[in-house]
Amino acid sequence: MAYFKHAKDNELGGIDGWIRMRLRSILRKRRGCKGRGRGRDHQRWPNRYFTELGLFCLLEAKVSEIISLRYGANH
Repeated sequence: MAYFKHAKDNELGGIDGWIRMRLRSILRKRRGCKGRGRGRDHQRWPNRYFTELGLFCLLEAKVSEIISLRYGANH
């Protein structure tokens, strides 16, 4: 996260999306299918699936850091 700390929010969302797409591609390959993780794969493996497995989300981490920096000293 320290490497991406200074990136813009829309860039972090793009990186998170790309990582999930690659993971869906790997899951497709394990099922014997070809291609990238798109289309129906979002229903098979929604973002919630990866969150429940413990996938680290850069955008959520940045938002949490901003909130803690903003309100941490006051509370």
